[in-house]
Amino acid sequence: QLQLVESGGGLVQPGGSLRLSCEASGFTSDYFAIGWFRQAPGKEREAVSCISRSGSRPKYRDSVKGRFTISRNSANNTVHLQMNSLKPEDTAIYYCAAEAEKFETLCLMLESEYTYWGQGIQVTVST
Repeated sequence: QLQLVESGGGLVQPGGSLRLSCEASGFTSDYFAIGWFRQAPGKEREAVSCISRSGSRPKYRDSVKGRFTISRNSANNTVHLQMNSLKPEDTAIYYCAAEAEKFETLCLMLESEYTYWGQGIQVTVST
């Protein structure tokens, strides 16, 4: 059973940065595409970014392009989401998710495609 644990969240001022981490255990994360999702109060959960098994062709939602960067470190079974130039509208609970993906260069920005989920971590952007 794959387990995912997020870390790195917290409170940051607008314009600041945070680096979220998603550590996998139970299986090597190399077999899984990883996605980051977020849910703000009163809103539906939305896809933020995803990365394929090979690390190629990462995807981002339009509102975070140029500010967020997803990467994976196979040596420690971890996927990171570097978030720069944070805005108040980035405030949400952030979740990482994993899916065993047959195609090593594919990841999907669809919540329904992911089987394994972390517990979520709060990110608050405020003065």
